[in-house]
Amino acid sequence: MTFVATNPTTGDMIASYPMMSEEGVNEIILAAQETQLIWSKCEIPERTEILTDLGSILRKRKEEFGRLMTLEMGKPIQQSISESEKCAWVCDYYAEHAEHFLAPVPAPTDATISYWTHRPLGIVLGIMPWNFPFWQAVRFAVPALTAGNAVLLKHSPSVPGCAEVLAHIFAEAGYPDGLFTNLVINLETTGEVIDHPLVRAISLTGSVQAGRSVASRAGAAIKKCVLELGGSDPSVILADADIDDAVASCRLARTINSGQSCVAAKRFVVVEPVREEFEAKLVSAMEATVMGDPLNPTSDIGPLAREDLRDTLHNQVQRSVNDGALLLTGGEPPDEPGWWYPPTVLTNVGPGMAAYEEELFGPVASILPVCSEEEAIRVANDTPYGLGASVYTEDSARGERIAAELIDAGNCFVNGIVKSDPRLPFGGTKDSGYGRELSPLGILEFTYPKTIWVK
Repeated sequence: MTFVATNPTTGDMIASYPMMSEEGVNEIILAAQETQLIWSKCEIPERTEILTDLGSILRKRKEEFGRLMTLEMGKPIQQSISESEKCAWVCDYYAEHAEHFLAPVPAPTDATISYWTHRPLGIVLGIMPWNFPFWQAVRFAVPALTAGNAVLLKHSPSVPGCAEVLAHIFAEAGYPDGLFTNLVINLETTGEVIDHPLVRAISLTGSVQAGRSVASRAGAAIKKCVLELGGSDPSVILADADIDDAVASCRLARTINSGQSCVAAKRFVVVEPVREEFEAKLVSAMEATVMGDPLNPTSDIGPLAREDLRDTLHNQVQRSVNDGALLLTGGEPPDEPGWWYPPTVLTNVGPGMAAYEEELFGPVASILPVCSEEEAIRVANDTPYGLGASVYTEDSARGERIAAELIDAGNCFVNGIVKSDPRLPFGGTKDSGYGRELSPLGILEFTYPKTIWVK
């Protein structure tokens, strides 16, 4: 069997990649264990020095890496280049701060000396998605490696070229053989890797269904998981919001990465006094969004990454309209090669509709009208997801109170789109998963605290 990389702009095959044998995977795990035992004894400055080299490679070759991302999953080229730069940023962040984050923590007791340290778990399996093919892998792998672990990358079958290049980049930066390895394996073999006694933890970014499956299997083997799953994030537009700024931000949230971001706002909860103005301006902004060749720097959105994703999204839009939603613009894929879906706006979206209940992974904005701030908060929280949320209001103290105390999500932003930042913890609650990436918390996720007591 092979993984086939397909260009979503044209539907043409790019390349194929043979899957690894069970014996080959086992040899990789044994090699990772041997290398990790040596790596874990290295001083942290030795690890961060290599990290600096990794960041330099990601910056210097960002156009090359950006083109690869765009060819394999259709991301607009400028966003692909920025993704490589952001990967370099996370390298810089942990190169600067890892030694402090991993430092022993003194704890005065009745002992002469007592403290705890942060020890690596061992081999960590990363199961990563296609939508941010470099960023998702790097933001997981960099802190895991810097903490002293080895990393096995099981990337999405949609981006096998990106996965292969990532392995080459880590090797080029100077990471020892076996410390970061790309596994070209199917779901069955992935389950066997989770079960392997030398694999001690799993990081998954993916669907809720995948999260349940991985967590169940890892739990049976008493292994730690970090799960960053789906989201159907709300943006609450209050009556005192700057509507022009809110529309610009919401338009970006629904079109960045061609709308294929788990943490992007998808449900716009708008109070009635500003509903008509917001609706009209969002439609204009979405209609002005340029859909075109993702290798052209002037394109705002490209195709969706796969044909089945495009078909699923269209089905969700159609079911929502059939159930009473009003289609204001878009909603019909063009009859041409590639997996395109136009910027789309639905309004009058309510409970029971696909656009209300499900995650829409593409450039489709759903407007949910409400009568009051209290109703807006209730509707915003009326979802099984809890990854991100945003609030738009000119009263920043009011927005902060709503974000901090009333919205049930792991990342709450006021007057801006939700985004990941190496300096801040990233992760969700409810069906959006558990555990955190990035920040000091991200590097500690794949360590265990070890208490030392000496008298």
